[in-house]
Amino acid sequence: MDQSKLLAFINWLIDGARSADEPSRTLYEACVRLVELGIPLWRVGIFVRTLHPEIYGRSFVWRSGGEVEVGSVDYGFQDSRTYRDSPISVVAQEGIAFRANPQAPEAERYPILMDLRAEGVTDYLALPLAFLDRQVHVSSWTTQAPGGFTDAQVEAIRSLIPALSRYTEIVTLQRTASMLLDTYVGNSAGERILGGQIRRGHTDTMHAAIWLSDLRGFTPLSDRLPAENVVEILNHYFDCQVDPIREQGGEVLKFMGDGLLAVFPIPEQGGDPAEVCGRVLTAARASRARVDALEYAVDGTGERFRFGVALHVGRLLYGNIGGGNRLDFTCIGPAVNLAARLEKMAARLKRTVVASEAFAGTCKESWTDLGEFPIAGFSTGQRVFGLREEAG
Repeated sequence: MDQSKLLAFINWLIDGARSADEPSRTLYEACVRLVELGIPLWRVGIFVRTLHPEIYGRSFVWRSGGEVEVGSVDYGFQDSRTYRDSPISVVAQEGIAFRANPQAPEAERYPILMDLRAEGVTDYLALPLAFLDRQVHVSSWTTQAPGGFTDAQVEAIRSLIPALSRYTEIVTLQRTASMLLDTYVGNSAGERILGGQIRRGHTDTMHAAIWLSDLRGFTPLSDRLPAENVVEILNHYFDCQVDPIREQGGEVLKFMGDGLLAVFPIPEQGGDPAEVCGRVLTAARASRARVDALEYAVDGTGERFRFGVALHVGRLLYGNIGGGNRLDFTCIGPAVNLAARLEKMAARLKRTVVASEAFAGTCKESWTDLGEFPIAGFSTGQRVFGLREEAG
């Protein structure tokens, strides 16, 4: 094996694999280069734990002659028999290398090795990818070459593991930061924060449709139920809204007790306010149907729920607000204030969906003018509109 070419490959990894624009492409190029160096790879896999509220880990698998397949496993996988009976669990838990011949009788205790035996694999090598925080992730390497990997080929694979670990760790940290920001502040805000908009006072204006909702009767409900039940109810309740909001292009900015604030940005160039507001209303109707169908068993009976949502459209200020080094990426302004006041009007008017005059005028629907009402903080009364389908 040409050691100078192997060193050049390792330096390519250390330099960030700049010819590849994403991790799956990096794995593809790496495997192709290693085959060209004389390592007869058949299948290579990388399994990395994630810090994600729903996904336990991600896998990247390359096969000779194919592209890289990217997959994920949910929480609970680590407790499954599939994981416990795999070499990956041995490597991840003990931080040691694992090598076996799938054609040997002793390989029969591992189902994955039986699958590889059927593919004609003659050698399986799993190596730990150790991160600086002491977490251990896993790489696996297989070949169909008669007799398996040679000692020189195994040594070559082992020599590139430190560089592969550092590359994988950097990519994982970047992805983790992005996922956490997306989870806790929303996608658009996360992109801005990662882009460097982190100082207090960094703000922009945005033209957007605004969604502000809350759960009816939440206070008495939380008083009479154990806290863990209240949390479970809130999670189910928010599920009824978050998916429809995101499906229609909205972004959830924050949860405030039983309240939810979301925005649907209207592009400054070529944006169609009517189209965006139409999607907002679609999300509102879908959320209403889901909340109506939500039932939770309390004291042997089925508890049903109602919520209210106020819709408005206008310009808002969007950015970092807070004190010292504790900031919140949020939106403020008269438009947000009006949405908050209208949301309170929804309960008073016994409506699920209410809209401002600006929203109703933009989204041409079957609206009913519910009248003009004095709104705290506004010098003039504001007209409130409700969906005609909710009348009576």
